[in-house]
Amino acid sequence: MPAPVPFDPQEIVDAKYEERPTREGVTTKRLICAACDIACSVVGEVQKGRVTKVRSSDNPIFKDNICMKGIVAPKGLAHPNRILHPLKRVGERGSGKFEQVTWEEAMSDIGSRLKKVIAEHGPEAWAVATSQWNTSTDHGLGRRVMNHVGSPNWISGVALCAGNTAAVNRFTYGWFPFGDFSNTNCIVLMGHNPRRHSWTPLYNSIRSAQARGAKLIVMDPRRSSSAERADIWLPLKAGSDAAMMFGWLKVIIDEELYDKEFVDNWTLGFEELKERVNEYPLDRVAELTGCDPEMIAEAARVYATSGPSIIPWTPITDMQRNSTSGIRLQTILRSICGYVDVPGGELLQGFNPDIVNESTIEMHHVLSDEQKMKQLGSKDHPAFTYRGQLAFREPTKRVYGQEYANLVTGCHMATPSETFRAMAGEGEYPVKAFFFLGNNPLMSYANMPLIHKAMMNQDLIVSHEQFMTPSAQLADYILPADSWLERPWIHDMFGWMSTIRFSEKAMDPPGECKSTFEFWKQVAGALDMPEVVPWDTIEDFYDYRVAATGKSFADLISDTEVYFKKPAFKTYEKTGFATPSGKVELKSSLLEELGFDPLPYFREDPPHDENFPLKMFTGVREDPFFQTGHRHIPEMRARCPEPQIYLNEKTAKAAGVSEGDWVTVENQLGSIKALLAIKDAMPDDLVRVPHGWWKPEMEQGNGSLSGAWDYSDAQLCRDDPDYLDLEQGIPHLKGIPCRVVPFRSDASVEADVKAQHMEPAE
Repeated sequence: MPAPVPFDPQEIVDAKYEERPTREGVTTKRLICAACDIACSVVGEVQKGRVTKVRSSDNPIFKDNICMKGIVAPKGLAHPNRILHPLKRVGERGSGKFEQVTWEEAMSDIGSRLKKVIAEHGPEAWAVATSQWNTSTDHGLGRRVMNHVGSPNWISGVALCAGNTAAVNRFTYGWFPFGDFSNTNCIVLMGHNPRRHSWTPLYNSIRSAQARGAKLIVMDPRRSSSAERADIWLPLKAGSDAAMMFGWLKVIIDEELYDKEFVDNWTLGFEELKERVNEYPLDRVAELTGCDPEMIAEAARVYATSGPSIIPWTPITDMQRNSTSGIRLQTILRSICGYVDVPGGELLQGFNPDIVNESTIEMHHVLSDEQKMKQLGSKDHPAFTYRGQLAFREPTKRVYGQEYANLVTGCHMATPSETFRAMAGEGEYPVKAFFFLGNNPLMSYANMPLIHKAMMNQDLIVSHEQFMTPSAQLADYILPADSWLERPWIHDMFGWMSTIRFSEKAMDPPGECKSTFEFWKQVAGALDMPEVVPWDTIEDFYDYRVAATGKSFADLISDTEVYFKKPAFKTYEKTGFATPSGKVELKSSLLEELGFDPLPYFREDPPHDENFPLKMFTGVREDPFFQTGHRHIPEMRARCPEPQIYLNEKTAKAAGVSEGDWVTVENQLGSIKALLAIKDAMPDDLVRVPHGWWKPEMEQGNGSLSGAWDYSDAQLCRDDPDYLDLEQGIPHLKGIPCRVVPFRSDASVEADVKAQHMEPAE
């Protein structure tokens, strides 16, 4: 879930700092950490050719931006179970049996088998899943190769986290903004809870803003650590974000707290919006959210009257059955209050003119319109697919200089659920080849049973990975991936900001590990298309990307911490907004053309099922882990040796379970087991389920998949129509019906549970 480090670029220029002295025989490298997706600037200490320590940056702007995941990275990446050589499956799929082969042998067979799939079923029969984490980025080269081959079926976890937010933001004002933490007067956190070891730069920026007097409003069912620090805490019901924002808009419009000049001059659809908002009087909003109406009104007034304020990106609103409306309501609040593209508000930066961006590298123009329209999910849920985004080509070129803007790589995606249905043989056409890079797809999307069926139905599966994840255990080939310590990197802020940072290569990759650049270059060659990736090395590729700066990549990385264009504000006064009308579309013309409600709305919960009386939310990660990773590292597992669900005392007592019990969480789709922790910060009848649990020490292969069948929350995440967002087709993860029951087993199963508990290593 990506979020660039918040800072004012000019502060980097003005900063005065000295590099810390190091021990004899130790050199330092400036790095960008990829232990999660927030990309902190850090320093690697290198001794005898190996990174032995990762510490905080010498730059005072970045010096506190480091967490335990980055600190422990050298040990985690040196783990003896890291995959160092290409592996080929030799048993049945899911048997867990592999043999070592060469890269040349692997790529020769991969190329032949992929060409066979394309010849028999068409290029759209090839799907690829990637992640912003682990292998960090594929530089846009994956989409570039796919576009030349003719496949539109690229998916990513960003469909549930920031990528979809970026795509939906475009429907209102044409870009994805980033909050000006350094100058804002008020911060609104919608379920997001940055902590010292989770989204660390955001945590630090929020604390700094509060220290200079900025207000903090938190919407969260839990009494989170952010809620405890907030000026106003709204303990809303899980999944009611959109309803809460309707309440805010009702207050702001009725009391005329909005920016009338901006609304009159730069928005369309205000009167229609006002009519929709009138459907949500505060008493109705209070019933939908469970919050006091006076507190709702007070929070709305603080946001609207504080001056420039921000609603930072939140993964929570990304993952709801009302996600599109919720994200749109965020954009509308920002807009009518006049907080868009102003200091202290939400900045629309655009591309850096001196760096070839990844959207350009991807070459979306070479994919034919016929193939674009075959993208899975685009017929029913088009918002972030080509079909939903193509109308932005002209406005984006008018405002930002090029037709395609793949912000956070989320603006031209296939829909994951529809892709897996096609892979399982249940879609509009077959998908028979599946590649995934730095991604554990079996556990990263909704409906794990469907994903497993989909993967078992493939003719070819290729994984580019560092460790033997449950997903990798189902692959035909596992190709060893390098890490962020072992390659240089141009970090372009995931395509939505003009601030560019650079990371040095600190050490050589071990064994035969290769970067995503090398992976895609070899794939292009295996498909007889070497000209698609013409650069010999990643350094050559980076020289091409930075040529307009007048420097080589080596020069830039040696003398430039951050490369940016001077910030500008209210640029829409010259160019308009990158929407078809050139204005902020409170009523979206494009959503209307796609057959959807052009105004936000709120779908109330499906009918209550007495068999599943509780609601669960998932997506939560413990601080030592990111997504499904890091569970192989003893220091991280010592902090969280087992998956835990949270209930309050009242709810636990009603379920007949107690602190420390093994329990089962189940619903209509599946079940998992976990330890119970009693937390008084949890509201009644709500269950917190952790994301991404498996245990690398457990048995590999289909029977266990290293514990994924026991613990993975994806088995509870539904993707049937009642639990999908209509416009995007993404699942509702913040209020899924479930029940919690005692874990019942015979003596042998009980012994197995005890055996699975991994004692912390020395």
